[in-house]
Amino acid sequence: MKVILGGTFDPIHHAHLRTAIELREALGIDAVTLVPCHLPPHRDEPGASPTQRLQMLYSAIGSEAALDVDERELARNTPSYTVDTLEELRREHGAREPLAMVVGTDSFASIDRWDRWQRLLELAHIIVVERPGFVVPADSAAGRLLADNADTDAASLKQAPSGRVWSVSLPLLDISATGVRRAVREGRSIRYLVPDPVRDVIVGSGLYRN
Repeated sequence: MKVILGGTFDPIHHAHLRTAIELREALGIDAVTLVPCHLPPHRDEPGASPTQRLQMLYSAIGSEAALDVDERELARNTPSYTVDTLEELRREHGAREPLAMVVGTDSFASIDRWDRWQRLLELAHIIVVERPGFVVPADSAAGRLLADNADTDAASLKQAPSGRVWSVSLPLLDISATGVRRAVREGRSIRYLVPDPVRDVIVGSGLYRN
């Protein structure tokens, strides 16, 4: 089973890493793949360059075999649409292998505004990581997807290549990339918010100071 966790990772922090590890263990798979995006369609352009974000990603992962990185979206000079990545992965892995993408409830709530959003489930499962304080309205497109897949669990994702939505509650760390960047701007310590090698890149490169 192939599972991807996308994001700007600007910067990557411990909450990203713990989410990936918790999912790997819950699903009983070998690894979760982190997919840094180039130009996020619904957010401001990242503060760190693609090269710097990749450097932080690889520094954070180190020799951890349970995590790997897919650089394909950074190689595109276009907005990073998840559907494009899923189409490529589906071609590479074939029609039968289970494929899943991971999103938080905050992003999933507006999934009907994603590019070709109805095609996402044709290509992959969607794993929705519940975030405190975010509620998906029952009468929304996302709410109906959750209701239609209320009986989905980790095991059932492996029984089909795509088409299911699994909402899962994980132990989450209350850390955000926005908060890390703010701490850097304000001259506060980011120790224990990000891995030490990532902190070294941020400090050494002077990232996020302005």
